Amino acid sequence: MQDRTLYARLLGIEDPWRVTEVTLRLDEEQAVVVSVEMGPDAALLCPKCQGQGSRYDSRERRWRHLDTMQYRTILVADVPRVQCDEHGVVQIAVPWSDPKSRFTALFEALVIDWLKEASFSAVARQLSLSWDQVAGIQDRAVRRGLARRKKQRPRRIGVDETSFRKRAEYITVVNDLDRNRVLWIGDERKKQTLSAFYADLGPRGCARLESVAMDMWAPYISSTREHVPDADRRIVFDKFHIAQHLGRAVDEVRRAENRELVREGDGRLKKTKYLWLTNPDRMSTQRWEGFAPRRDSQLRVARAWAIKESAMMLWGYIRRGWAERAWKGWYAWAIRSRLEPIKRVARLIKYYWDGVINAATTNVTNARSEGLNSKIQWIKRKACGYRNRQRFHNAIYFHLADLDLYPDSLQSTHTKA
Repeated sequence: MQDRTLYARLLGIEDPWRVTEVTLRLDEEQAVVVSVEMGPDAALLCPKCQGQGSRYDSRERRWRHLDTMQYRTILVADVPRVQCDEHGVVQIAVPWSDPKSRFTALFEALVIDWLKEASFSAVARQLSLSWDQVAGIQDRAVRRGLARRKKQRPRRIGVDETSFRKRAEYITVVNDLDRNRVLWIGDERKKQTLSAFYADLGPRGCARLESVAMDMWAPYISSTREHVPDADRRIVFDKFHIAQHLGRAVDEVRRAENRELVREGDGRLKKTKYLWLTNPDRMSTQRWEGFAPRRDSQLRVARAWAIKESAMMLWGYIRRGWAERAWKGWYAWAIRSRLEPIKRVARLIKYYWDGVINAATTNVTNARSEGLNSKIQWIKRKACGYRNRQRFHNAIYFHLADLDLYPDSLQSTHTKA
């Protein structure tokens, strides 16, 4: 098989295109250069409307392809521009690459596969690319994936914020709790941020929502009440966030009591923070037994811990009435506890009562949102942080939105190769 025929088969090039020359350049370029040209009688089609037009001119274009042995492979072609009556002068589409890309579809697919496994820097180093070239491939992949994705009609969503950089800079992430994928990302965590998602979802999409899991963040709640019908029956404040608030309250009680005891020469509460905050189900038998004298004592923190653990038992009710009676009993105990941090959480729960009861009577939680948040932080650490918000968004969509990322021309090219 001649080298031109071989590369035509490998590249998936068919009529009206043909390989005219294959050259090994051992100079500074250190590459195999494959020259391709279009037949002079070929019909020229506008890539936007597929209408036939007349040749305007042609320009030389170069694309990086998969390496040949130890050498880079460069595809070179004079690509015609067509005069379209509707769209003016536009460059025709080529079968081996997507528009505005300087890489073949197969090479972009290779980079996409590597990006799923390694960092930008590692991919750039191993494939002899610049950081910006790798970022450009990822950006195009995400744009393709989002353009291909069908209109979203989720039934249960989770709303969470995650840090972008230090100094309390956040982004808002909305995910589909049923399909465990990111749906939408917006800057900051304001009311208008989440409202932009609801506007994109549309009135019918908002009416379709059955549950919206979130933490007790007033701007999110206000936006949801404004856009989602009967929102107070659909907002869910899950167990994780209640536990988080109560855990902070218990630790606040412990710290205050420890200061008092230390002044009296009593060090019982020194270095016990995580004893009070650890889930009992995760304690070893030995640690649980060692914890007994403190948790069964008359210490204020022991009382706060008992109230916290009692709240953790008030989930999974079948009937709303049963849940409300149980939580009213807990609230009465907490509000009479004479422990101000615990009382503060009790008042918070009363203020957001419907969302807590919704969570206690459904299986909907924001655990998947927290799981995605952990993955987002892993993405950020792997990249050693992001200075550009859009690229941070793209990285999240790339890894967590379950998108079809590969070039449009890949299927035909790969099939023919």
